[in-house]
Amino acid sequence: MFDRTLDRRDFLTLTGFGGLVVASGLPGRVAQAGGPAQAAAADFSFVQLSDTHWGFSGPPNPDAANTLREAVAAVNALARQPDFVVFTGDLTHTTDDDALRRKRLAEFKAIVADLKVQQRYFMPGEHDAALDAGKAYQESFGATRYTFDHKGVHFVALDNVSDPGGQLGDPQLDWLHRDLAKVPASAPVVVLTHRPLFELAPQWDWWTKDGGRALEILQRHDPVTVFYGHIHQEHHRVTGRIAHHASRSLVFPLPAPLSPPKKAPLPWDPDAADHGLGFREIDRSMRDKTIVVPK
Repeated sequence: MFDRTLDRRDFLTLTGFGGLVVASGLPGRVAQAGGPAQAAAADFSFVQLSDTHWGFSGPPNPDAANTLREAVAAVNALARQPDFVVFTGDLTHTTDDDALRRKRLAEFKAIVADLKVQQRYFMPGEHDAALDAGKAYQESFGATRYTFDHKGVHFVALDNVSDPGGQLGDPQLDWLHRDLAKVPASAPVVVLTHRPLFELAPQWDWWTKDGGRALEILQRHDPVTVFYGHIHQEHHRVTGRIAHHASRSLVFPLPAPLSPPKKAPLPWDPDAADHGLGFREIDRSMRDKTIVVPK
């Protein structure tokens, strides 16, 4: 279920298509690059959407052409609008056709432009970036790695997909080390990435080959929370002092790690309320409920 460490730190509440994340009472102070420490973190919320796979079609989701628009409408209907929305990769479904890849990225961008929330952050998944080292993605969305600060929390977006080998690489790890050297060790850090940084299921490509090196750098800070996608299901893990949380997909769920011999989308269940894609809400008292997205 949900790791009690988050409850102990009074850290966050989750809801959503891969999580409405309410950062509540985050401890610590964060320094801007070259500047003084800022005030302790204030309450805020953000929405994480992941693995939209725009362009997918097939039996695992016969409604795939509508799911992304329904997600946008659901976020717009939230009683409390989030401070920002982040998309943690696989915005589009893979294709060998460069022109089609760009077309899908453009269509995705046009659909999510209907979000009421104006502040949006994007990052690629391997479906968007592995075949061309992120070239088409960067033309539409810019850098594949970056940082930003929001109300006392330092956010780091890592790219573990543009390298077809599924690794961060020495230059990015050096960049991460230099960036976090500017941030007090007690300041809250949130990492956004596509693949898990730990070895969840290497046989299924559910890991980052040099993710352990990133975790060593991150381990020097406390608290650190990682939000990722890629595995198309809710999943929670703690490595050392770092909490990792995976989001559901917006197109189809995948089975629990290594539960069948071969990874494949779970069959579409027409009688299921949420098809493994809907809202899930978790608060600090460990209550949870699922909210079905209207069809």
